[in-house]
Amino acid sequence: MTLADAELTARIVSFTTRKSRLHTALLLAFGGLSTVFFLLIAYTVTTGIGVWGNNVPVAWCFAITNFVWWIGIGHAGTFISAIALLLRQSWRTSINRIAESMTLFALAQAALFPLLHLGRAWFFYWLVPYPSRMHVWPQFRSSLTWDIGAVTTYTLVSILFWYLGLIPDLAATRDGVDGNVRKKVYGIFSLGWRGTARQWSAHKKAATLLAGLATPLVVSVHSVVSLDFAIGLVSGWHSTMFPPYFVTGALLSGFAMLLSLVIPIRWAFGLEDLISRLHLDVLAKIVLALFSIVGYPLLYIATSSYKDAFPSDWSENLVMFMLDFLNRILFGAFVYIWVDACVSDAVVSETASFLRHPGEGLERRFGNADVYPIDAPINGASPVA
Repeated sequence: MTLADAELTARIVSFTTRKSRLHTALLLAFGGLSTVFFLLIAYTVTTGIGVWGNNVPVAWCFAITNFVWWIGIGHAGTFISAIALLLRQSWRTSINRIAESMTLFALAQAALFPLLHLGRAWFFYWLVPYPSRMHVWPQFRSSLTWDIGAVTTYTLVSILFWYLGLIPDLAATRDGVDGNVRKKVYGIFSLGWRGTARQWSAHKKAATLLAGLATPLVVSVHSVVSLDFAIGLVSGWHSTMFPPYFVTGALLSGFAMLLSLVIPIRWAFGLEDLISRLHLDVLAKIVLALFSIVGYPLLYIATSSYKDAFPSDWSENLVMFMLDFLNRILFGAFVYIWVDACVSDAVVSETASFLRHPGEGLERRFGNADVYPIDAPINGASPVA
């Protein structure tokens, strides 16, 4: 069943004004968790980052683990927003708003950890190269400075791309809500959008331009993050494999998190006709492909310590290589994490790729009779999001 434009617009706009006890309960619950979060940040700042487990040989510990994870989560949003747009993938329009919002929340979380790791977070501006009377510049050989530059650039481009796509949706919401205050607020942020052909043309050009700027960031940002590890002399880390390994791992975690968000949102708001099983099928196939890609660097990193120490003469040092390899795989301190990663990336994912999924009988094209054309505009003012 296809939906008329007006009906679809009213249905989507109603999500912004709908009130329920579940909404209030969730708001109070997450508001309480946010309060605890800010209290813990205050405790960290007043006590010191030693509460994270940092000490002399362990410089980053808790901070870099969370930083890398959150940056990776945001990559799926940029991939769907930018790369899928440039490749003219129509399936993205039903989930791109969710992905872009996920990116912004992930970046907000990721930016906290380099700043809090400073100990004196109020001096974060010292990491920025600005003219000062003391002529003191940041240490550009420090990975912390690289992280600030990468995250700042990524955040600015992501906000611009997210807001640009949101302008037509804000205009549709402006025309569908009641009350002068709401109309004025949405009218201000929609920047006078009327959905004319000239505005859509300019909007398309701007979106393509920002997508071209955001696409290299998918690779460059997490490559910079990986250099936090690769510039060290730790055996197994000092490797050129880290940038591609981190990029593919970031996309894998990002798409996995996107599926974890899209599935419950689809169920909670009754969006089965807008976010069809075909969309979930596309996302699942991307996740399986990324699982396969990530599996190879895991094996490479496991054996790279030998090549770092002995870049030549593999046959002459085969015994030492095997001992080091077995120590890492069978007797290392974190062997259970390594085994879990290998099983998840190689065994489980490859097994799942051979299973017949329940959507096998779905039509293999978009815009069929059971799915609303996901690239159609809403009332001539906004694409379905």
